Amino acid sequence: MAIDALRGLVMLFMLVDHVRETWFLHMQVTDPVDAHTADPALFFTRLLSTFCAPAFIALTGLSAWLYGQSRSKAEVSSFLIKRGLFLIFLELTFVGFAWTAKFPPSTFWLQVIWAIGICMIALAALIHLPRGIQIGVGLAIVCLHNLLDGIVLTPDSPWFATWAVLHQRAIIELGGGMIAKTTYPVLPWIGVILLGYAMGPWFGKQADPAARVRRMALLGAGLLAGFVLLRFANVYGDKPWFHAETPLRTVMSFLALTKYPPSLLFLMPTLGFGALMLALFEKFQQHWTMPRLAMLGGAPMFYYLLHLYVLKALYLIALAVYGPTKGTVFGVDNVSTVWIWVALLIVPLYLPTRWFARLKQQRKDIWWLKYL
Repeated sequence: MAIDALRGLVMLFMLVDHVRETWFLHMQVTDPVDAHTADPALFFTRLLSTFCAPAFIALTGLSAWLYGQSRSKAEVSSFLIKRGLFLIFLELTFVGFAWTAKFPPSTFWLQVIWAIGICMIALAALIHLPRGIQIGVGLAIVCLHNLLDGIVLTPDSPWFATWAVLHQRAIIELGGGMIAKTTYPVLPWIGVILLGYAMGPWFGKQADPAARVRRMALLGAGLLAGFVLLRFANVYGDKPWFHAETPLRTVMSFLALTKYPPSLLFLMPTLGFGALMLALFEKFQQHWTMPRLAMLGGAPMFYYLLHLYVLKALYLIALAVYGPTKGTVFGVDNVSTVWIWVALLIVPLYLPTRWFARLKQQRKDIWWLKYL
């Protein structure tokens, strides 16, 4: 239950960020975590969602290990490939349409669902490595990929598209007036999903729950402490922080981390927080909130698609009723309105997600349900 509950918490944090994206179209900034210029309320609202992708991708790896406890590695690889291809298909079709309401699209946004799909396909091969090598490869990718930041290829390079998918956020010309934007370069995320998979034995049937809680707590605390020390040193892992004109701006600079692709210093606190929350959820599984969060986490793709289409419908209705706020888009004036909308949407999104999660549990004979 703890794993699904953590996924459910991720879903709620994600809702906050996507409501922000929907209602702040007229107030877009180049970087909502720019410590120099970002409004502090916007900065910390955005900061909350940075936890989502690292936690979810690590849990995807962990879930793949648990899935394999009653199946052969060949079966797990086959499932990961099929599921990964399905997620890529969703990103390029239903997810993309939910963001743009345009079909056919002129721009393919290769975002988080795409990245998870690619990671699952990569994991399909990596699960056949010995666990020690998996840990070593995962750590090497997560810890050392920032050494590659200086490699920037141009469109005339034969490796440009490959490198754009792996590590360089870029625009790929597809021809016919269409482009693809690699919003989520996947190399660091492959390291994250592999480490999540390698953590699987801690959650095996014979594992001691108390020992698991201690390990997760120590891992989380260690990652957070390591982040503070490395970030304070200001020598590696992300752009430098600075002393600003106010203490608040200085703190914002310290916490302003690179997500695209995720830097080492971005991944350390987000994965550390995820590990601590998982330890907490493991210890308090009988709390009344756990089954409710687990219901959200039990049907994550259904919830993801549902909330995107609900937000797009609400936005289009508001635009039709009130007209554009600025230019051609509609938006609200302050971050507090975003949080009000989040509070209003939790129950309407929870109820159909609970229904679908129960359907998945009851109808194991419907094969395609496991992909949602």
